[in-house]
Amino acid sequence: MGRQGQGNFGRLTRALCMGIGLLAISACEPIYDYHGYAPSDDQLAEIIVGKDTRETVTQLIGSPSSTGVLKDSGFYYMSMRKKSYLYQAPEVIEREVVAISFNDKGVVTNVERFGLQDGNVVALSRRVTASNIEGLTFLQQLFGNIGSLDIGSDI
Repeated sequence: MGRQGQGNFGRLTRALCMGIGLLAISACEPIYDYHGYAPSDDQLAEIIVGKDTRETVTQLIGSPSSTGVLKDSGFYYMSMRKKSYLYQAPEVIEREVVAISFNDKGVVTNVERFGLQDGNVVALSRRVTASNIEGLTFLQQLFGNIGSLDIGSDI
């Protein structure tokens, strides 16, 4: 082989080694996957607790990912972000659930955002209508009804 042939072979070998090196480095980069949809805080701020209904919520932020098990119980919007490497199982690094509760008339009673922090579900934000039992313990609620029953009424 002449000098010209050896030079081409050397360049080809170097290019091949550089290509394999770049491929090996790029294989170490994590891959991020996004699934689902959770509305932003700005979008949720448009929902007025005690005024908006199922229809207006759907118009403002879209259809939910899921609804409650009970008929007309609530809307749930879920999003998840996963990170994976070529050879490892995917790891959930971020999860959000937005729960919007409705009363029996279909009016919004509660808007909550939950996140996944260290494997525990954490309420990130919450908007609730005022309740007349706020600040009462379970026993206070239970025994508070004893004098208010009407014995003559049909049960």
